[in-house]
Amino acid sequence: MSLAAYPAYPEYKDSGEGWLENVPSHWETRKLKQLFVEKRHRPNLSLNCGSISFGKVVEKDDERVPHSTKASYQEVLVGEYLVNPLNLNYDLKSLRIGLSDIDVVVSAGYIVLRAQAELNKQYFNYLLHRYDVSYMKLLGSGVRQTISFNHIANSILVAPPLPEQHAIAAFLDDKCEKIDEAVRIKEAQIALLRERRQILIQEAVTRGLNPAAPMKDSSIDWIGQIPAHWELKRLKHLLNERNERSKNGEEPLLMVSQVHGLVVRADFHSKAEVSASNIDNKIVHENDLVFNKLKAHLGVFFKSNIQDVGIVSPDYAVYTPSGGIADSKFFELLFRHPAYIGQFIVRATGIVEGLIRLYTSDLFDIHIAVPPENEQIEIITYSNEISDKFNRAITLKQDQITALKEYKTSLINAAVTGKIKVI
Repeated sequence: MSLAAYPAYPEYKDSGEGWLENVPSHWETRKLKQLFVEKRHRPNLSLNCGSISFGKVVEKDDERVPHSTKASYQEVLVGEYLVNPLNLNYDLKSLRIGLSDIDVVVSAGYIVLRAQAELNKQYFNYLLHRYDVSYMKLLGSGVRQTISFNHIANSILVAPPLPEQHAIAAFLDDKCEKIDEAVRIKEAQIALLRERRQILIQEAVTRGLNPAAPMKDSSIDWIGQIPAHWELKRLKHLLNERNERSKNGEEPLLMVSQVHGLVVRADFHSKAEVSASNIDNKIVHENDLVFNKLKAHLGVFFKSNIQDVGIVSPDYAVYTPSGGIADSKFFELLFRHPAYIGQFIVRATGIVEGLIRLYTSDLFDIHIAVPPENEQIEIITYSNEISDKFNRAITLKQDQITALKEYKTSLINAAVTGKIKVI
């Protein structure tokens, strides 16, 4: 439903505040300090620790907070508002004000507000989110841009008659719940699309494209049945490790991204810190297979599509295909299969996830089923087509989610400032 479908109020007046603009003529404008008072710091060691996350007060792990630190925390109770006034310039995205529906203690740096007038707390929760985004983040001073209650005390808010506050809050609760449910459904659909895409590709690289093809036992339990005309080979017969090094470090520096594959680092992290010198980094040629040895548990192998020579960190492994492998993309697809990731994890050295390392000798000991080269190309082509098809469907769902979230924001903003009449 478009916002244009909702009626406006018959008369408006200038609120005197830019972010509020015109408001219904019978609504009051009030200073924040006339509606809320800053709560005195009150310790309460019996409560769990908490914080604010995207406009919601949440619990956090007590075990990570030393007792001496928790003793300095202040309580925020159900029905009170929590404001994060710290480092406003470091985070312009997340919501920093929230109505608490739990009892917790939070850092003394937070501001806790109590209503000192009769009001609908949920209506003001919606309004304060709008205030937060549109105005509060412009306040404060200093390098860390941190504010106090005095910075916000004289801010102008709008206060409809109490029955309208109740009605607007109920309207938004209902609409937001329905929008959030629609978003959840579409997110679940995206997860199913991604899962189905991966299953189809995994079946192609391990079973081929002909479901009627005769099968044979691979004699390896975790591989199972394979097409009868495919060959079982160890990776040491299919890959050669490239250990060519850069002499001047001037080649494009590449990085592995789980989302984007092997990419030029400067295209994605132009301001990221890099080594003072890239001399002796590993050389990567087109169609090489690049692997982050520390990410064996994620199966992050990627083919290089960089036409010019690039370089990667010495911590990466670089392989060139041999022994009848037409395109290293086949390995990239195969090595995302859970069975192979399981083998990488079993053969890797280390005990902490994220710090385990898969060495080339252990990788090369793994068997794979190798189709003829023409089938490899057909499987890669099919996988690309499947990916394109599912990616288009996923993008459509993501665009719908974006539109729903934008509509939700617009609906809240319009309702709490009286741009639309919902009663």
